[in-house]
Amino acid sequence: MDLIASCAAFVAVSRHESFTQGAAAVGIPQPVASRRIAGLEQHLGAPVLERSSRTVALTPFGRDMLAVAQRLVDLAEAFDHHADRARHRAFDLAVPAAAPPLALAFLIAEGRRHGLYFDVVPAGPGERADLVRTREVHAAITAVPAGSGEWVVPLGLAGVFRDDGREFCLEQLRAGRDADAEPRRVWVQPEDDVPHVLDRIVRLGHAVGLLPYQIVKARSVPGAVARALGGADLVLCSRAEADAFGLTWRPVGEEAFARGYDAVAGSADDSRKLRTVLAAAVAACVGDPS
Repeated sequence: MDLIASCAAFVAVSRHESFTQGAAAVGIPQPVASRRIAGLEQHLGAPVLERSSRTVALTPFGRDMLAVAQRLVDLAEAFDHHADRARHRAFDLAVPAAAPPLALAFLIAEGRRHGLYFDVVPAGPGERADLVRTREVHAAITAVPAGSGEWVVPLGLAGVFRDDGREFCLEQLRAGRDADAEPRRVWVQPEDDVPHVLDRIVRLGHAVGLLPYQIVKARSVPGAVARALGGADLVLCSRAEADAFGLTWRPVGEEAFARGYDAVAGSADDSRKLRTVLAAAVAACVGDPS
């Protein structure tokens, strides 16, 4: 006898006071419900239901056993729920804070198709690394130098200027002879506040003669874009971001800049799936155009 199934039939029939309705409630045929309850009664050694041609009622013994049977059914359902979560190994995945919501939703859906059940935690590059190190998340899309990344996003300078297809050299921003003119700045987004991007462009700015405050870390993406839209300042970003911002994009003339991304996870198999079967979905989240 399946004790859990028999108790489920007993609880449903007693609640509905009908074998037909009770059986339907647990998704079994009425004769199956009858057999299961009869088997339960034989196992317990006493009837739990009084049967007549029209009604079904609890016996005194059945009333005493109903609450216990309900707890057993509830516990079995909770057990199945926890087993399902454990089997799916649901976890958190740290992703770039500026990743498009629709792309993230597609990534989650694709993950489920391939046996990875996760939710996303948007965070900056440094925070993502910390979350992985402290094991507050199981996996992360981390920022790495472009040469060692699974995904690469070319960066350039975006602003309000004519799109002539040419590169934009940083030295063009050197302060002129007009001391009253406000020097043009390059705003670096929070996602690029990493040594392999920020430190390099600061060094380049120094090498071509820019003033120290002409390369600026932006506190937010909207703040950086507002500076470019409202004047002659530029934003370091990808071509796709420039299009979304309504700005013209050009690659940096002196040297190439790019974001690199890799996937790390507590499980080697999860890392492999993020880099292979989910590679295109991750690329859409980070803006890799390839």
